[in-house]
Amino acid sequence: MEKKKLYEADLYEPVRRLFVREGYEVNGEVKDCDLTAVKEEELIIVEMKKNLTVELLIQAANRQKLTDLVFIAIPKPKYKMYSKKWHDMCHLLKRLELGLIIVSFLKSGAKAEIILSPAPFDRKRTMQMNKKKRLSLLTEINGRSGDYNIGGSNKTKIMTAYKENCIQIACYLDREGPTSPKTLRKMGTGEKTLSILTQNYYGWFEKVSRGIYTITEKGKEEIKQYPELLKHYLN
Repeated sequence: MEKKKLYEADLYEPVRRLFVREGYEVNGEVKDCDLTAVKEEELIIVEMKKNLTVELLIQAANRQKLTDLVFIAIPKPKYKMYSKKWHDMCHLLKRLELGLIIVSFLKSGAKAEIILSPAPFDRKRTMQMNKKKRLSLLTEINGRSGDYNIGGSNKTKIMTAYKENCIQIACYLDREGPTSPKTLRKMGTGEKTLSILTQNYYGWFEKVSRGIYTITEKGKEEIKQYPELLKHYLN
């Protein structure tokens, strides 16, 4: 059986019923607004689209010139509502102080549900909640000696602070020969030196005796791929 094509107009009736049940006077297509709902002094505007698009967000943002109570209405997404994509979408709508209505098309009929209500966005609270992520970002930035990545690159190897630290240690071991973590730290390799040597993520290091490490042949070959960093640390 061929699936019925969905139109934007199919969203109107379930959204209309949603607000009528709450005692609003509802009208469609008023002054370019897809749907308006009025109760006493309260004005709600709903903009409807088959997908969440930039155009829809622009329309909704323009409606915020008329009222604080602006919703967007879209069909229920096919992706899971606890996925990262869903979480990011909800964050964007909260950031824009927009409400969200999801319309589900079931065998028993279409049903509209308010997922987010329009509300002021507390930016300071959000930043406080993500304090650890901010610290992690700054730690990563401070752990790099320079800019060795091209912003916007896709499917390319990224130079991280951890990898750069590994290259630094490998450079010093290649130059100095078998060395202890304590001596390497004095040379500026940082507090994670022992952890990097023992975990040996890239297979660049080898323990030759108690507390003494050296660089492997694999390490010697692979660090040659980073001439800028070799020059930086060896000079």
